Amino acid sequence: MNPLVEKYRYFLKDSLRLTMDFSLTDQNRGIKPPPIEKPYPAGAPRIDLANKEDLESICGIDLFSAINNRKSHRDFSNEPLTLKELSLLLWATQGIRGKVNEFATFRTVPSAGCRHALETYICVLNVTGLETGIYRYLPVEHQLLVLASDKALSEKLVDATLNQTFTGRAAVTFAWTAVPYRMEWRYDIAAHKVIALDAGHVCQNLYLACEAIGCGTCAVGAYHQELMDKLLDVDGVDEFTLYLAAVGKL
Repeated sequence: MNPLVEKYRYFLKDSLRLTMDFSLTDQNRGIKPPPIEKPYPAGAPRIDLANKEDLESICGIDLFSAINNRKSHRDFSNEPLTLKELSLLLWATQGIRGKVNEFATFRTVPSAGCRHALETYICVLNVTGLETGIYRYLPVEHQLLVLASDKALSEKLVDATLNQTFTGRAAVTFAWTAVPYRMEWRYDIAAHKVIALDAGHVCQNLYLACEAIGCGTCAVGAYHQELMDKLLDVDGVDEFTLYLAAVGKL
């Protein structure tokens, strides 16, 4: 066995927690917590999404059926997603149900310490009313932040996902980035395992929400880190791509 395998298995264990002095975390040192959402310029263009109250009507199956039918799909039709359908998928994966205070929120997915260290970007190729390009979900406002139009996005996305061509045929590809300090502020070096766990919670909600509206999705864990970070215009240090999922009509 490669000796590094056993070494890096340690990441999956919670033994590290027993060795830490939590009094030294930034939280316990009285340092102000980071914002719950990545800031954006005041005049940046934003797009309103459908209200949560209007989303239940487009869910066509019950939870049992959604769980029973859940599987990965890599073949998508040319039918576009509607903005309302996209609104549901975004709300289901990071929607805010309530605020604890200005630094913590209750969302549709669990997160260690209510820290929610993920940001949601979407690479839009075929959504009614949206230009081909990259957007960021603003969970506090329940809006899309317009980041960049890109007619060559399909080709760039395939390159960044190591030639997994279905990402270039999807209606939209979700890209979740990690902002590690949001979790490190509370858990220091023990933060990294729970960030990965959080990503799993988010993507499973996406699978179930896709089933509810007759869409398919496929999670993507293999990608070119630098190309994907460049595509999303994140620095790769304080924010970097963690997980992806392609979504489309079947």
